[in-house]
Amino acid sequence: MALKPRRNGRFAQHWPRQLRRRTPTGAVRPPRPDLRAERQQLLRKRGIYLLPNAFTTAALFCGFFAIVQAMNMRFEAAAIAIFAAMVLDGMDGRVARMTHTQSAFGEQYDSLSDMVSFGVAPALVIYEWALKDIGRWGWLAAFVYCSGAALRLARFNTNIEVVDKRFFQGLPSPAAAALIAGFVWLSIDNRLQLTWHWMPWVAFALTIYAGVTMVSNAPFYSGKALDVKHRVPFGVILLIVVLFVAVSSDPPIVLFGLFILYGLSGYLFWAYRALASRRGSGGDAA
Repeated sequence: MALKPRRNGRFAQHWPRQLRRRTPTGAVRPPRPDLRAERQQLLRKRGIYLLPNAFTTAALFCGFFAIVQAMNMRFEAAAIAIFAAMVLDGMDGRVARMTHTQSAFGEQYDSLSDMVSFGVAPALVIYEWALKDIGRWGWLAAFVYCSGAALRLARFNTNIEVVDKRFFQGLPSPAAAALIAGFVWLSIDNRLQLTWHWMPWVAFALTIYAGVTMVSNAPFYSGKALDVKHRVPFGVILLIVVLFVAVSSDPPIVLFGLFILYGLSGYLFWAYRALASRRGSGGDAA
């Protein structure tokens, strides 16, 4: 009497083809331990880390939300959404480094999210709010900003292992987006005393400045040298408290003022280094 081949488990058919083993009678045996380890390694390569990519997805949502709000003429909400995207974008990298969950997928996903949140969204917000009133100069300025953000992100991805970790090469796209969003928020809040006749041209100049500065070679402090896991003096905590109080007292003025200073700091540091190198070369020649 011939015996029918016995199948080992009803889920054996779901095993990958290269991991199946059959006996001479045709029954499926479980994978060998070495093949099981290979399968686990394959899952690690194909899987993605949840926590940092969840922050990136939240930042992407805020950028998309800003675009939708700008289309509905709710510019203050759009500006606040861009600032929220900036906070979430800063958290995903920190979380990935602290939890050792960096991956090539996360880097590419973060760049695509940054292009939407800090490239397309600010350009559309500033165009819909003020730049469309000056015709083709308006959309040209918005395009300069958007293309500057794309070039900035592409250069950052290709030079990530070359440049100094302490400084960014060019203005970071989140800081450039904060300049645009802060200007819109400050103007809508009636804290910027400008007539509407001059407002589109001031927005034009600021948009061009942000777009060109992103692709410049000016060094901007990155803050990556700060390790949140190390101990800090007590005065640093007091400084953080003062910063929170200042931002909460008047968010549009304080945030826009901080990012204006940061947006100028790269050129000031660039000029300082050039002047110091000239003095050093002059002293050597003497």
